[in-house]
Amino acid sequence: MMVIGIVQARMDSKRLPGKVLKTILQKTVLEHIVERLGCSKLINKIVVATTKERIDDEIECLCDRINMTCFRGSQDDVLDRFYGAALMFGADIIVRITADDPLKDPEIIDKAIQIMLEHDYDYVSNTIEPTYPEGIDVEVCTFTALKKAHQEARRASEREHVTPYIWKNPDRFKIYNFKNSDDFSSLRWTLDTEDDLIFIRKVYAALYKEGQIFLMKDILELIKKEPTLSLINKGHERNEGYIKSLLQEELR
Repeated sequence: MMVIGIVQARMDSKRLPGKVLKTILQKTVLEHIVERLGCSKLINKIVVATTKERIDDEIECLCDRINMTCFRGSQDDVLDRFYGAALMFGADIIVRITADDPLKDPEIIDKAIQIMLEHDYDYVSNTIEPTYPEGIDVEVCTFTALKKAHQEARRASEREHVTPYIWKNPDRFKIYNFKNSDDFSSLRWTLDTEDDLIFIRKVYAALYKEGQIFLMKDILELIKKEPTLSLINKGHERNEGYIKSLLQEELR
């Protein structure tokens, strides 16, 4: 069973351009994400999936420097980019990772994969009904489901965000959303603004040690001790508006 973690990354982000190559303790955001994924016990291979646009040559150069597999595909049809990467490397199960979440928890990623391995699901995530901090999101799907979505999805929104065609059609796919025992969905641990970058850098400054991975529980403990940290990027809405808008498309 080949489990591949695919990291979607591009330089041309709208709100914080070049954020995947911003530095945290002398490493880029993308390097930290790859390092954290490398601590997963169930992911067999990591692939960075970027675009064919010239601006993203920098991402491929970084991948070459750190000996990381890089796949280049469509800029806007991210579903096609994911499908191409999954097909090329023989994925049975795909873990979708966005390159603006340098606080990803490999234990939570493994939990999602384990649920997929133990049950007959097409798609497993903690995002449909969020209870984890934004930035700890994980989506796992089978290659069969991804292939079906790639063949059948028609709307631009379904192809830009990779998985909506799957989770919008629970009558066609077996879907499971797992929840945390406590609801931390109001916490923002993703990277989309300068405030987010300041917050994440402070977390790394407090918790990061070379060769060791801190987890969600460690960040929660840090925030408990230093509650003002969460005020740094407070006020930004959780990025779930697109989920609501995609669901509303079905009513129009």
